[in-house]
Parts: sequence; C-alpha cells; structure tokens
Amino acid sequence: MLIGKPRDVRASEITPESIYRQRRQFIKGLAAGSAMLMSGQASALARYALDDEQQRYPGPDWLQQKLRAAGKSGEFSTAEKLTPYEHVTGYNNFYEFGLGKEDPKARAQGLKTDPWSVEISGEVHKPGTYQLEDILKGVDLEERIYRLRCVEAWSMVIPWVGFPLADLLKRFDPKGNARYVAFTTLEDPQQMPGQRSRFGTIDWPYVEGLRMDEAMHPLTLLAVGVYGDALPPQNGAPLRLVVPWKYGFKSIKSIVRIHLSEEMPPTSWNRTAPQEYGFYANVNPAVDHPRWSQSTERRLPSSLFSPNIIDTQPFNGYADQVAHLYKGMDLRKWY
Repeated sequence: MLIGKPRDVRASEITPESIYRQRRQFIKGLAAGSAMLMSGQASALARYALDDEQQRYPGPDWLQQKLRAAGKSGEFSTAEKLTPYEHVTGYNNFYEFGLGKEDPKARAQGLKTDPWSVEISGEVHKPGTYQLEDILKGVDLEERIYRLRCVEAWSMVIPWVGFPLADLLKRFDPKGNARYVAFTTLEDPQQMPGQRSRFGTIDWPYVEGLRMDEAMHPLTLLAVGVYGDALPPQNGAPLRLVVPWKYGFKSIKSIVRIHLSEEMPPTSWNRTAPQEYGFYANVNPAVDHPRWSQSTERRLPSSLFSPNIIDTQPFNGYADQVAHLYKGMDLRKWY
C-alpha cells in the first residue's frame, strides 16, 4: 500500500446519488393490520414472504427465535429498493467454494455452522473461545438495510440482521494499545473445496482487518441473518462482517477468530495483489481499479438488454457518517 502526504476528502470526489431501479415486493399471507410500516419499509416477517420454491435458511431454533424478534433500524437503513433474494443468495464471491459467482450456492450447502465458536484474542482483557449462542445471549438483533458495493463494480441492497461489532468488542474489554481488529475465516478444505484448488491465489485462511475506530463505528455490523432468516452458507453463515462504506471483500465471511492488535494486520487481497487492493478498501469512484473504472456500478438485477448502471457514491453513500474517519488522509494513496 502506497503512503503519501495526507489531504482532506475533496468535494470533487462526491458524486450525486442516482435513481434506483424498482424492485417488486414479495408479500403474501398477511392478516389485515398485522404489518406496520417504518420509513416506507414493512416488517421483516411481512415483506420477506417468498415464493414457495425459494429455499430458506432458518438456522437452529435458538437463532431463528432471535431473528424473529429482531427490531428495525430506520436510523441506519437506506430506503432504496431491495435486491431480490435470489440474487443476494445466488450471486456471491466466496472463493473458499470456487471462483464462479454461482459456486458458493452450489457447493456450500454442506457447511456445518452449528455449533460454531469464535476465538477472541490479542489485546483484550477477556480473551477466550466462545460459542456463537453464548455470544448472542442478551444481544438484541436488529435489521439494517445496507448498500453492498463490490470492487468488481456490481452492487446490491441487502436487509441484514445483526448487531454492532462495537457491542461485542466492548464486552471483551479492549486494552488501551489495541489499534486494529483482525478477522479470520474458517479454514476447512474438507468442507471448502476452493481451499483445495491448485488454481487459487489466496493464502488460506482468508483474513481481513479494520482500524479500531472503523470497527467501533455504529455502521459496522456483525450479521447473522439476511431477509429475516439465518445467513445461508454462501453468504457467510453463521457470522460475517458487514462494513457498508467499504468494498465487499472487506466484509469477511464465516468468522472463527477476532484478534485485536497494536500493529496493522495483513489482509488477504492486499497480500495477494497490493498494487490493486489496499488495506482500507473505501468505496471511492475517483480512484479506478488498475483494470476498470470505479465511477459507476451495475446494480443487480441487471442484464445485457436491461442494464441498471448507476453512479458510484463516495464511501458507498455513507460519506456523511464516515468521511470524518479519514480527515487528512490522501484517499488516492490510502486506497
């Protein structure tokens, strides 16, 4: 990652938000008066009724009960139309299961996610290995509808269910010298065929990291559900990170370790191709990928004959909330 003299975020890097394609809603079987609207969005149970042929991922009973009790966050959610469920769950990057967008759904269904444990280590006063059920005890889940922008220039709008990462970190009492938070994905070649491939470029396990102030920001979410049900395996079950102002590869899936450190941790794509992927990975339409423009994105659903191309927004549309985190930094070099 290149380092240069810092500068403020320039007004020229701010692009206007475009009008987004309408999405048809699947709402079935509602009794009169059973659904309440909040900021133009119906409750999770009401608006996520799907066609019978669409597979759902309810998860274990204890998790499903928590998901059903999740509240809604109007403060943090966008009112943009949702990406259809079949795209959210059928078009994924999860190289542990293959390089194709359809590979994760086709190959991840055998992933064992219950029970699941997460190791908390490093610069914390309360390290240990904790079962996911214990981590979620006493946690009030909430739904947040976030934009997701991939570095490959496609995007979605997804209704996640989760809780702030900051709430978890506070429980384990970070030490004063903890400046970064590192995350590790499960490494299990028996379950994850992509990790057995001879053609892979990633040094497994997949790792990612955030600066401490990024990790503690209210937008940063640990997700355990999507569309009102448990995360499907291809979407990072049972626990994944969601950082909506960064490119999607930053939102690491199937987390088994959270490590707090004083030094900046390595991250998988930065380690694989540092000339293309930096540590920060903030969405920035003014900084192109070496092989393609980042000024626009393809909002799914989109096709050759019905393209849905929109302008990319700085910080994926979350500049008002997060731009201050990078005051004085040259975002062309701290990419």
